[in-house]
Amino acid sequence: MNAIEVRKLSKTYAGDVEAVKAIEFDVAGGEVFGLLGPNGAGKSTTVGMLTTTIEPTSGSARLGGHDVASEPLAARRISSVVFQEAVVDRALTGRRNLEIHASLWNVDRRDGAERIEELGRTLGLDALLDRAVGTYSGGERRRLELARALVSRPRVLFLDEPTVGLDPRIRAELLEVIGALRRRRELTVLLTTHYLDEAERLCDRVAIIHAGRIVALGSPAALRARLGRELVELRVEGSVEAALAALQSSGVAGEDAFSVGSRLTVPLHEHDSREAIRVIHELRLPGAISAREPTLDDVYLRLTGDSLAAAA
Repeated sequence: MNAIEVRKLSKTYAGDVEAVKAIEFDVAGGEVFGLLGPNGAGKSTTVGMLTTTIEPTSGSARLGGHDVASEPLAARRISSVVFQEAVVDRALTGRRNLEIHASLWNVDRRDGAERIEELGRTLGLDALLDRAVGTYSGGERRRLELARALVSRPRVLFLDEPTVGLDPRIRAELLEVIGALRRRRELTVLLTTHYLDEAERLCDRVAIIHAGRIVALGSPAALRARLGRELVELRVEGSVEAALAALQSSGVAGEDAFSVGSRLTVPLHEHDSREAIRVIHELRLPGAISAREPTLDDVYLRLTGDSLAAAA
């Protein structure tokens, strides 16, 4: 059984604002699945529907076979979420925050105490649990948020932009912790992010979402492979359209070549970069030339006409 099944899921807000538009995907048990896209793409609304905090306008979604609309309590029992905004109480100790959450989820007291100790060791919080959360660093609070979500032993864990706003060092530490969760095959993780390195590092598969629609779905490697092993970038001095037409006539550029402003990007399938650069020189196309491997940002750019980093 898939841990998550989504079929034509849509959400329209007042004023006919379509935040999510008939998206479909499955997430297998034990998989780490990423929803990748800029702010406003529909990621958080999707998570809100899957976690039963936002009512879908149409379509369906199931967690462990439970429909999130008609069986919300059953769906909640097997899932947990780490929100973008902190929800732990800073006046209480870390341990007390976890004890309260365990109690709310009807976790047996003895089992809950053992679970808290286990999570403290796993997430590097054991020396912090009896301190007030107000004394924690940003990264320590995020780890406590993660422990809070895991104390009820969920089958499905939602991480909604878990590293947003963290400085690079703390973000790197938290990614190490989240990466360790991949070894827990009984846990399915759905991660939303607009950071490409997070998706590359953590996810088995990603869905790229743009303006409420899924525009690509697959493993990071498979999505990159759609653009070939290499690509050439040309900063065109003059007409980008004329340069593209010349490269297409020469057979170097195919239908998946694309441009943003003066930058022309040419995925290479049948050619290598040295051959492509030679042809560019023979065609006397002026501008700076570089060659590199494709990235997920190139995939997004090809499909939407906008850079993910810029859109975020």
